[in-house]
Amino acid sequence: MMTVFGQSKYMTKSGSMSFEASQPTFEPIEANHTAVSALLNAETGELAVLALVRGFRFPLALMEEHFNENYIESHQYPKTSFKGSIIDFDQTTLSDQPQTVQLTGELSMHGITKPITVSASINQTDDLITLESSFSVKTSDFGIEIPSLVRKQIDENVQIQVSLPLQPK
Repeated sequence: MMTVFGQSKYMTKSGSMSFEASQPTFEPIEANHTAVSALLNAETGELAVLALVRGFRFPLALMEEHFNENYIESHQYPKTSFKGSIIDFDQTTLSDQPQTVQLTGELSMHGITKPITVSASINQTDDLITLESSFSVKTSDFGIEIPSLVRKQIDENVQIQVSLPLQPK
């Protein structure tokens, strides 16, 4: 186990986030973002994550256009963010073996902020801290309306995956 002391701020601008809202038998509804920013204070466990909504890439350009214009309204709500902390975080216990932690804070999306607590996996190899989480949110919780015409094709429970390779700032 290698622990680097004296370094308290870790960050990334190359985190990834993906989501999937597909229904079986319909075309996959999924997107990836590879420029997610995050800042971790390793002394306190405080974490801030920011993704510009227009950074999500879909397999089909038309899906991307509908997502930005009709669903998430990225012109009006350009960012999605998480502000919170890792519960009982202690950097000295980190190793290259992933351990499960709880993240708690506020998720802001589509102009609505909601409290959220999710599980995550964290590990540290040399001076790189990797934090990963997979969780689900409901579109209705964030005021995202799915038109009745496509309601059978889009799952209201959106599966989100986040991976943050955090390096010393």
